[in-house]
Amino acid sequence: MRLVLLGPPGSGKGTQATRLKEKLGIAHISTGDMLRAEIAAGTELGKQAKTVMDAGNLVSDDILLGMLESRLTQADVAKGFILDGYPRNVAQANAMDGLLAKIGQPLDAVVQLDVATELLVERIAGRAKEQGRADDTPEAVRQRLQVYNDQTAPVVDFYAGRGTLARVDGVGELDEIEARILAAIKG
Repeated sequence: MRLVLLGPPGSGKGTQATRLKEKLGIAHISTGDMLRAEIAAGTELGKQAKTVMDAGNLVSDDILLGMLESRLTQADVAKGFILDGYPRNVAQANAMDGLLAKIGQPLDAVVQLDVATELLVERIAGRAKEQGRADDTPEAVRQRLQVYNDQTAPVVDFYAGRGTLARVDGVGELDEIEARILAAIKG
């Protein structure tokens, strides 16, 4: 199973990816984790990423795609993978599809977790309070949601047009949401 989980910040992608990893016995791939691992390992891609990040800039799609290609050659990915929150824009989706075709691992499914905006703001505010994160103000969260709507929401249409998208209600008990995702991908 090769799966992408999409959804706005606070929709539960990371939580569900962790649960599905255990249930399906496949690798959970997070681009943030990949960046940190490449930097820690001192790889060439990690050095490039660190230079960009130290300058306060976003890591380019080329660097992310190179890291993803490297990650997809590792043994734990042979049975499949869950990509959590990537691709973040249509250019990344196109590039990733090209990479997956090149290595003979096309996606099986893309799941969009749907959650109402006000509930997302509540979830992130609650998480911020628990974790003591001052940067997760309601205004900052709304800004991140706007960026998601502008840049990442078109990825949903991209995969819907390819017939690989399933929309899942991301509200409810964790077990219920997991069951909805499993039903959608086994469809």
